[in-house]
Amino acid sequence: MLVVEDQKVLADRIAEGLRDQGMAVDVAYDGEAAMEITAFTGYDVIVLDRDLPRVHGDAVCASLVAGPARARILLLTAASAVDDRVDGLNLGADDYLGKPFAFAELVARVRALARRTPSAPPVAVRGDLVIDRVRRRVSRGGRLVALTRKEFGVLEELFAADGGVVSAEELLERVWDEHADPFSNTVSVTVSRLRRKLGDPPPIETVISTGYRLRDPP
Repeated sequence: MLVVEDQKVLADRIAEGLRDQGMAVDVAYDGEAAMEITAFTGYDVIVLDRDLPRVHGDAVCASLVAGPARARILLLTAASAVDDRVDGLNLGADDYLGKPFAFAELVARVRALARRTPSAPPVAVRGDLVIDRVRRRVSRGGRLVALTRKEFGVLEELFAADGGVVSAEELLERVWDEHADPFSNTVSVTVSRLRRKLGDPPPIETVISTGYRLRDPP
């Protein structure tokens, strides 16, 4: 997730609220910063304010739509007239939300857009391990496994890799956010806890000096 909003207090509150919902969120406070960060970081959903300094939100939106990014875009604006909403959607945005807004509605719209990203099916199965992305549930051998948000996020990324190796750096970027300490052992500790919860035989394999992957089912 990326939140682009020039009102820093509002931007930080949105980001913190979305993190509480289990999402990894970065923040940019102007259009120029948004252009820079999206040039090298891929996002599933971008919450984008239209009235941004340096580079207007409309220009940011048009650039994202024209580029290779797969992100779904939710435009935020204080203008609530029908013409404003139509203009925003005509830019290529996927959804539009006027200010002020109820945070619960923002979360619902973000989740709806995230489900539309061309990433992975809502329910995936690998052997006796099942992950339900919509209900945020994991089961193994028919037994529900209670996971923290970060543990679920790590497992979700490993499922998305479909047996490919995912590095600790990639997990840190996708499951945590830009403020995570790249020199910490956060990822290895989280993977260790996740292995214990999922039980034997361990479904997650460590590839030395490379990262982690899901084992092929027996």
